[in-house]
Amino acid sequence: MILIIDFGSQYNQLIARRVREYHIFCQIDPPHVDMDYIRNLKPKGIILSGGPSSIYEKNSPKCDKGIFDLGIPVLGICYGMQFMVDALGGKVSKSSKREYGYAELSIRTQEGLFEKVGAKTNSWMSHGDSITKLPHGFKITASTENTRIAATVHPKKNLYGLQFHPEVHHTPKGKTMLRNFLFNVCGCKRSWTMKTFAKDSITQIKETVGDKKVILGLSGGVDSSVAALLIHKAIGKNLTCIFVDNGLLRKDEAEKLKKTLRQHLEINIRFVNAKNKFLKALSNVTDPEQKRKIIGKIFMDVFEAEAKKIKDAEFLAQGTLYPDIIESQSAFGGPTSVIKSHHNVGGLPKNMKLKLVEPLKYLFKDEVRLLGKALDLDEDLVWRQPFPGPGLAIRIIGEITNRRLSILREVDDVLLEEIKNGGYYKKLWQSFAVLLPIKSVGVMGDKRTYENIVAIRAVTSKDAMTADWAKLPHRLLGKISNRIINEVSGVNRVVYDISSKPPSTIEWE
Repeated sequence: MILIIDFGSQYNQLIARRVREYHIFCQIDPPHVDMDYIRNLKPKGIILSGGPSSIYEKNSPKCDKGIFDLGIPVLGICYGMQFMVDALGGKVSKSSKREYGYAELSIRTQEGLFEKVGAKTNSWMSHGDSITKLPHGFKITASTENTRIAATVHPKKNLYGLQFHPEVHHTPKGKTMLRNFLFNVCGCKRSWTMKTFAKDSITQIKETVGDKKVILGLSGGVDSSVAALLIHKAIGKNLTCIFVDNGLLRKDEAEKLKKTLRQHLEINIRFVNAKNKFLKALSNVTDPEQKRKIIGKIFMDVFEAEAKKIKDAEFLAQGTLYPDIIESQSAFGGPTSVIKSHHNVGGLPKNMKLKLVEPLKYLFKDEVRLLGKALDLDEDLVWRQPFPGPGLAIRIIGEITNRRLSILREVDDVLLEEIKNGGYYKKLWQSFAVLLPIKSVGVMGDKRTYENIVAIRAVTSKDAMTADWAKLPHRLLGKISNRIINEVSGVNRVVYDISSKPPSTIEWE
């Protein structure tokens, strides 16, 4: 495995994705992990991520510099490289010229990370500091016009540094550099697959849970469905799934999911109607983070109430994924900025009586789909587009009312029908509608209207870490707009969101 130490980069998930694309397991941990923890992991290599800090700032993130004496290859990226240089006696200073975006890389040696890369290639820079002095034993391996030390190596200790970001697609040969590090330098093998993950997870769940009972929140999405199937294979009848109708679902979703889940998952499932609890608590709430926290708390209250009805229930299982954890609170307390809390991460009460089981917490969405296939999960569940735990609450900007929920449900129903009819459902990562807190003037039947505006969001992505807006055909967009305005009372304008992630997120709240 490869250990990635998180110095606060928004790209740390992307580093992990790149490693896993080569069927090598990796995990992200914060800088304060101790040396015994690292030794017990027995990583084949360590990657130090980038980050927004300057190494000379007070309280800038640092890890134990003993990692450089473990005899394990280390690759420092951007801030990670600067930490390495500073820790080993070099010098980092503020640059006279900051470097952001494309920069042509002149490579001095066709070996190590740069084997089969070429003499010149583009790189993606994002730094305001530069290395002005290398520690003893290091040599320069690449430069740009503005950055003399754009890459470095200590050949005897297998320590490598890159001032640019090889993990982003803007560095076209970045994958080759990472591949060289993983296979040529670290000696990794392609041994991590979803079949091996499933086998190991089932064993681990059995050891963790024993003969106790587990409750799982089943939403009908691919994450919770795969988690349910994985846990069921481990403990069988000791798993009870609970589907909570929070009143924030899509049109007829509860009824459709009841049919689908019972048809394809031979698991004990309880359906709980908690609509009134959620909607009452959300009355007059407009702040998105507050919405998420409220939904998370009530969600757990309902579970604990159900847990009392199940003798010996000691565990709560969730379909939490790796991006959920990283986006909510960084990688287990690391310095990455909080983007938004997720209902199954940020909303858990401190006094929760149930212990957590999260068998997917080290996986990305596309890996979960592959795991679902490996477990023979029904195709409809495997390819179901992501639907957030807080449901339509975070797709209604502002106050949540029954009237606004009704409008959004009808809009969403039309949208998904046309997306499926057009053959785009499986091609898109997500497609959904957002009800905005503003109205606009329109003309319908020769009369003035002052009605709601809805935004359509459709994105392509592999794992939700980055996403691009979908270039849907104008004819399809026109049909969606015409149907919504003609069929949904209370809407007179439809707009299309053409923002990518980053800088935007996929969901609006």
